[in-house]
Amino acid sequence: MSTLIPEPLEGLICKGVGGFYAVETERGLYVCKARGLFRKRGLTPLAGDRAQIAVTHEGDREAYIEAILPRKNALIRPPVANLERMFIVVAATSPEPSCLVIDKLIAICERKEIDPVLVVNKVDLDPGDALAEVYGGAGFLVLPVSAETGVGLSALEREIGGRLCAFVGHSGVGKSSLLNRLMPVPVAEVGALSEKLERGRHTTRHVELFSCAGGLIADTPGFGDLSLVQIEPLHKDEVFDCFREFAPYFGRCRFGGSCYHDQEPGCAVKQAVEDGVLARSRHESYLAMLHEVKDLKAWELP
Repeated sequence: MSTLIPEPLEGLICKGVGGFYAVETERGLYVCKARGLFRKRGLTPLAGDRAQIAVTHEGDREAYIEAILPRKNALIRPPVANLERMFIVVAATSPEPSCLVIDKLIAICERKEIDPVLVVNKVDLDPGDALAEVYGGAGFLVLPVSAETGVGLSALEREIGGRLCAFVGHSGVGKSSLLNRLMPVPVAEVGALSEKLERGRHTTRHVELFSCAGGLIADTPGFGDLSLVQIEPLHKDEVFDCFREFAPYFGRCRFGGSCYHDQEPGCAVKQAVEDGVLARSRHESYLAMLHEVKDLKAWELP
């Protein structure tokens, strides 16, 4: 006869597909459904969430998510919670890197208090010096790596450490190849636990957490367009704060703190760009992001 488990278990949501969630606890892995109260509250459990689950009987491997513990942060895309570090994977060449995509991802990190790291893959084909100059000069950690040759992978492992991290990037930049070099992917245990977790995989783009280098990595789908309006709406006055190297110039423009560093005369930021102190590509990204969100109304913001 099975034994009733009266107290909830606490665990980490490591995957969610089609309304089912894999939750790792001290008692092992459970496949869970979320209680209806989450839908009523408009709250969706995410990979990376710490959750309390209710297991009806000892030996059961199915349970219900009863509560989500307080989050440090949460992203809409990729849908993951409590990230500490985001590895932004780009290719040094083929495909050519998009500074605007990189800068939008960095902006999301800055807003959500996530540490951004730029991973420049395919340095066996191109050293990626221009990217290192721009982003290293802006104060970000830049890691040159090659999934093909293994160059830089030990440094990448050290930066994962004991953190909950995400690898994000365009399709084709070698993100999956890097992950395959970093770790054996432990998907068999989750898949064997219950086929229920795989329902909807043809329609759901999910995030899954994997153990690596003493930490956890959230493998995320690749993406094409990256719209701040859809992913992380910003007020136009918040865009400046997403460019950390601009901070020393705040208030030094002719129009002080009301300058948007666009068409205004006497702008200290634009002058620093002309002087080569600030990267022109970063300022161009700032302007593109500013124009993207400038017409957002207050009610459209989260």
